[in-house]
Amino acid sequence: MPRGPWSGAISFGLVTVPIQARSATEDHSVRFHQYHLADQGRIRYRKDCELEGREVGEPEIGKGYE
Repeated sequence: MPRGPWSGAISFGLVTVPIQARSATEDHSVRFHQYHLADQGRIRYRKDCELEGREVGEPEIGKGYE
């Protein structure tokens, strides 16, 4: 069995509880999507340029302030 990255103990007065941390092996996160109720089509977010009127990819997007 692989050894955990950290092991130790927590004390509560006269009671000591041994603790061992282990790294995660699987991704259990839940991913939510938006669907169109009428036909169950997936809803996505498009990034359009206001001046050119076309969709812009991630490499062309910068961040700034007004």
